[in-house]
Amino acid sequence: MTRTALVTGGTGNLGRHVVRRLAASGAAVRVASRSARPSGAGVDCEWAAVDYRTRAGLDVALAGVDVVVHCASGSAKGEAETMAALLSSGRRARLAHLVYISIVGVDRLPMRYYQAKLAAERALIASGMPWTILRATQFHDFALSLVKGMCAVPIALVPKGISCQPVSADEVAVRLADLAAGSPAGRAPDFGGPEITPFGELAHSYLTSVGRKSRVVALPLPGKLGRGLRSGYGLTPEHGDGLQTFAEFLRRTGDDRPS
Repeated sequence: MTRTALVTGGTGNLGRHVVRRLAASGAAVRVASRSARPSGAGVDCEWAAVDYRTRAGLDVALAGVDVVVHCASGSAKGEAETMAALLSSGRRARLAHLVYISIVGVDRLPMRYYQAKLAAERALIASGMPWTILRATQFHDFALSLVKGMCAVPIALVPKGISCQPVSADEVAVRLADLAAGSPAGRAPDFGGPEITPFGELAHSYLTSVGRKSRVVALPLPGKLGRGLRSGYGLTPEHGDGLQTFAEFLRRTGDDRPS
């Protein structure tokens, strides 16, 4: 029997990959989005316009759904709001499985958004709804945006002693699609990129990829957050299961640039 999967945030960086991977696996896919379906949406799927704040459209979006892959993200407030809405409507729909994407280190790094993700995890666990939570490291796209910011000035400034383990969003999507096809698994093993790399090296890789020569200077990041990052709380060395490296991602991104 064909499973029906609802993907929240199905037009986002991760969600669009999840939609494509689920569709390729034979699932009937429905996208939950705050906006109306755009023209040329790509993968053939159903569309459900949902307002998580008012919960308008959510009961209809969940009708007949076997599993939700919750990829919608945004502000800390929005994280709590969206999870609360899904749990409320999911109970009424007798949802059999909710798969939630979280972040490695949400329970150890003092950032407001991470704290919101952890609170959403706890709400899901306490809900009584069958669940799976996958924590992943930062996506290549996000790591690139950080590095671009660090290199935006003539002398690139990077955090001293802090590394990143960037991972392909599409590879995380493959793992989420696999989890959605199975039974609720609780806390799934973390998923990280294949390499743990200091930000200084990531900056050098980026500068080389765009043909720039800039000096890279490492400065200490103060406070509890800096200590946590230096301790590797955002890394998962034992679960570096991703395949695409940051350098490979940069080459692909460069190939996609207009000539």
